[in-house]
Amino acid sequence: MHKVMIHPANYASCQEAVNQAFLHFPIEIEGKSVLIKPNVLRGAAPEQCITTHPAVLTAILEKVKSLNPKSIQVGDNPGMFSYGANEGSFEKTGLLEASGELYTNIGGETVEVDFIPGIYEKLNISRAVMEADVIISVPKFKTHGLTMLSGAIKNSYGIIPGAVKAELHAISGNAMRFNEIIVDVFNIRVPDLFIVDAIVGMEGNGPASTELRYIGQVMASDNAVALDATIARMMGVDLNVLHFLTTAQAKGLGHTSENKIEIIGEFKPINGFKLPPNKIDTAENPQAVVDFFHSRTNMRPVVDEDRCTACETCVEQCPVSALKMIDDLPKLDDTVCIACFCCQEMCPDTAITLA
Repeated sequence: MHKVMIHPANYASCQEAVNQAFLHFPIEIEGKSVLIKPNVLRGAAPEQCITTHPAVLTAILEKVKSLNPKSIQVGDNPGMFSYGANEGSFEKTGLLEASGELYTNIGGETVEVDFIPGIYEKLNISRAVMEADVIISVPKFKTHGLTMLSGAIKNSYGIIPGAVKAELHAISGNAMRFNEIIVDVFNIRVPDLFIVDAIVGMEGNGPASTELRYIGQVMASDNAVALDATIARMMGVDLNVLHFLTTAQAKGLGHTSENKIEIIGEFKPINGFKLPPNKIDTAENPQAVVDFFHSRTNMRPVVDEDRCTACETCVEQCPVSALKMIDDLPKLDDTVCIACFCCQEMCPDTAITLA
C-alpha cells in the first residue's frame, strides 16, 4: 500500500506541512549526502508559479539541516541547451537566494550511464545525481501540453543537462514515445522522497501557462506513481491517457489504483480545473488512448503576436530547427515540427500556446 500526504499550506507557513512530510515518510539523512532537486523549467519570477516556490525550498532546507546530513546540494538542469543559464534561472526564480551557498550547478559535471539499447545506448546524467545518497525531488503541481501533467516523474527529466534533453525529444519523434522515455530517465535514479509545491498550481496550457489556481496544499510521498496518480485525480485527468504513468506502473515502479493508495489528509477534486487542449474523447478503450496521443502529435504551437517580443528563444530551443524568425515573429515549418512543445515551455513571455 502506497501513501500520499495532502496537507494544507501557504507560502508564509509551509514549514509544518514539510515537517509532516518527513514524519510520514522518514528517510535516513544523518551523515548522508543530500541532493534537493526543485523544478526550474526556466528563469521566471516566483509569482509566475512556473517553478518550485522558494518558500517551499526554504522549508525543506530547514528540515534537512536539522537532520545532520554530511552535505546538502540544491540543483536542477533548467532549459534545453544553455549550461550557462543554470545560475541565472535559479536567480530569477528566487531559488538561488533560498539555496545560498548550497546551490550547485549540477550541469557542470556528468557521468555516462547505460540507457536504451539499440536506440540511445548511453546517456549523460549530472554527476551530483548519481553520487547523492539521498535525493529529494520537489516538483510543481501543474499541467503539461505533452504529458498532460508535470509532477513527480516528469521532474526527474531535469537530471539530464543541457542539449541532451533536446536530443531525447528529437529521437522520441512522438508524444507516446516521449512519455516512455520520461520513465526511462526517471528509473535511472529514483528519488527517495517527493514533496510537491501544490500551494499555487498551474492549469491550462502548462508547463508555462499564465492561468494559475490556488490549491493551498503541500503533497508528499515516497512513491512517484501513486503521487502522480493522486495529482491526476485532483486535476480530473483521465489516468488512461497518462502514458508515462501506465508505463511506470508496468515497470513495477508503483500503483495507480485508488485501493492501493492511502491518502493521509483530505482528498478534494478541484472543480473545473482547466486541462491542456484535448481534441479526443478519452473513453476507456485502447483506440481512444491511441487517438489521444495522435491528437497530441497533431497539435502545433501558436504564437500570440501581442505577447511575442521577438527574443528568438523559441527558435534557439527547438531541437529540430522547425522555427525561424520572419518579420520579427517565429514561423513554424509544419513538416519538421515533432510536437515536443519545447518552444512553449521555454518562451519567457508565455506567448506560445498549443492548438
